[in-house]
Amino acid sequence: MSSIVVRNLSDQLVELVRDRILTGEVPPDLPIRQDALAADLGVSKIPLREALTRLEQEGLLRSQANRGFFVRALSPEEAEEVYALRLKLEPEAVAFAAERATPEDQAFAIETLETLDRATDERGAGVGAFNRAFHLALIRPAGQPITTNILERLQVLSERYVRKHLEPLGRDERANEEHRRLLDAWLARDGARVAELMHAHISTTLDDLHRQLAAHA
Repeated sequence: MSSIVVRNLSDQLVELVRDRILTGEVPPDLPIRQDALAADLGVSKIPLREALTRLEQEGLLRSQANRGFFVRALSPEEAEEVYALRLKLEPEAVAFAAERATPEDQAFAIETLETLDRATDERGAGVGAFNRAFHLALIRPAGQPITTNILERLQVLSERYVRKHLEPLGRDERANEEHRRLLDAWLARDGARVAELMHAHISTTLDDLHRQLAAHA
C-alpha cells in the first residue's frame, strides 16, 4: 500500500509543478527554490526532487550542478523541433481517430471545445491546458498508445508556446475558428480533411511563433 501512496504522491507533484511551469508561475531565469516550493506544496524535498527530475525528463526543466533546476526558456529551436514532430504525427493520428471515434468520444470532444471556448472568452489562465485537452480528445480515440504517449508529451511541451502564440490580439478568435472547422471534419469522419486542417493549424502556429520568438530575441 505504501508504494502506491508514494507513487500517487509523485504523480500529483509532477502535475502540480508542471501546471505552475506551464502557466508561467515559475520563471525560466531563476533556480527553483526547492525549500520554498516544498513548503508551499506541503511535502518534503525528496519527493519534490523526484518530481523535478521527471519534469526534466519531459523537457520542461534543465539542471545545473550545484545550482539546481531551472525552467527551460522558450526558444525558436525547441519550437521548431516540437512542432515539426507534431506535423509528422498529429495529422495522421487525428484522421485515424476520427474514423474510430465512438459517440462517447465525439461527445467528449464537443464538450472539451466548448470548455476551451469559454476559457478563451474569459481570458483565463487555463486556456493552454484546455487547448491541450482538446487536441488530445481528437487523438486518443485512434487507440494507438505509443503514438498517443509521444503526442501527449509534445502537447505538454507545446503548451507554453501556445500561451505565447495567443498573446497578440485576435489570435484566440482565429485559433477557435480553426478548432471548430477541425471538429466539424472530425465529427464527419472526413479523415483527409481532418489531416489537411490539422497540418495547416500546426504550420500556421509555428510560422507565427517564428516571428514572435525572433522579435523577442
